[in-house]
Amino acid sequence: MPDEEFLLLGEALWLEFVNTAESPPVGRDSLSDPGEYLRWTKAVRIEPPRDASAFNDALTLRTRLLALARALDTGRNPPPSAIEAINRLLVGMEGREQLVRVGGNWQLRIQPVRPPSALEAVAQSAAQTLANPIAVIRRCANPGCGLYFSDESPNQSRRWCSRSRCGDTGRIERRRNTPRPTPMITEG
Repeated sequence: MPDEEFLLLGEALWLEFVNTAESPPVGRDSLSDPGEYLRWTKAVRIEPPRDASAFNDALTLRTRLLALARALDTGRNPPPSAIEAINRLLVGMEGREQLVRVGGNWQLRIQPVRPPSALEAVAQSAAQTLANPIAVIRRCANPGCGLYFSDESPNQSRRWCSRSRCGDTGRIERRRNTPRPTPMITEG
């Protein structure tokens, strides 16, 4: 069941986090206080923060990741401050290597010793997206929206944050603005 308080599109966790900065249609910050941040972590099912001081760290990370999303959307290199913030959180994650069977093949993977904190989970999500060679970050083409999403479609032609939210609206607007041919009248 979708969360009524937060607009969640099923995107990578870090993009869901970035999209809380200016949630459409009202363009308001969805994480304006520690209580909202706590509710958001529960809505996306990640480890909630242990105390209210994590809220300021969350806002700082979100600012860095918003700059990252904007850079990737416009084809620029990731800002060093975003990469530093991601790496600073990843270095604190503890784990051990384990042999795991994936698709019939054995792979060596790092298994966490404890669940990642909320910010570690967000940083890990951003790192996975940056490491994915086919993921392209875009901003929704609907001028009234502006949410970010990851385009992993085969020809990377996705333009809308979601088909039901903005894609159908865009299609209807394009039809409305397309001139219709005038019928030909023939004399009989």
